[in-house]
Amino acid sequence: MIAIYPGSFDPITLGHLDIITRGSRLFEQVIVAVVRNPNKTPLFTVQQRLEQIRISTKNLPNVQADGFDGLTVNYAQIKQAQVLLRGLRAISDFEVELQMAHTNKTISTQIETVFLATSTEYSFLSSSVVKEIARFGGSVNHLVPPHVALDIYQCYNHNSPMANPIQTEASFSNKMPMNQ
Repeated sequence: MIAIYPGSFDPITLGHLDIITRGSRLFEQVIVAVVRNPNKTPLFTVQQRLEQIRISTKNLPNVQADGFDGLTVNYAQIKQAQVLLRGLRAISDFEVELQMAHTNKTISTQIETVFLATSTEYSFLSSSVVKEIARFGGSVNHLVPPHVALDIYQCYNHNSPMANPIQTEASFSNKMPMNQ
């Protein structure tokens, strides 16, 4: 049985890899399908994202990465997939994903949507969160694979930040000259 795991994966996170790894144990083949969304301005090109996914999943022989545009259901039919694999982090995800699953069912009754609950440690994680942290100079080393973290740091033109570069008001006041 072939499962399609569609998404933008901009960038792929440890949460995505959790779903991919668990899906690879449930299905004969998992295709991580990078959606080309013309309404979004991605950090990485489709080719870069595909390469990040391939490197991240090289230890999973039944996982492959591919790109597509158009309807996910149509892509799944082309690939002869029977399942769309989706991860759920929160109730808000469920509402959106359920609506999408019902919509997809109106297009093709042959394709089922299977939801996997995200592992607890990744329940907060999204690509958007990763990009926001990196944009402001924070470390994303604990959120994405190492090679992806390096790619992200290069995009934002900075080196790997300290693990927790938070400065308190007290640390700022120690560096400020005293008014006398």
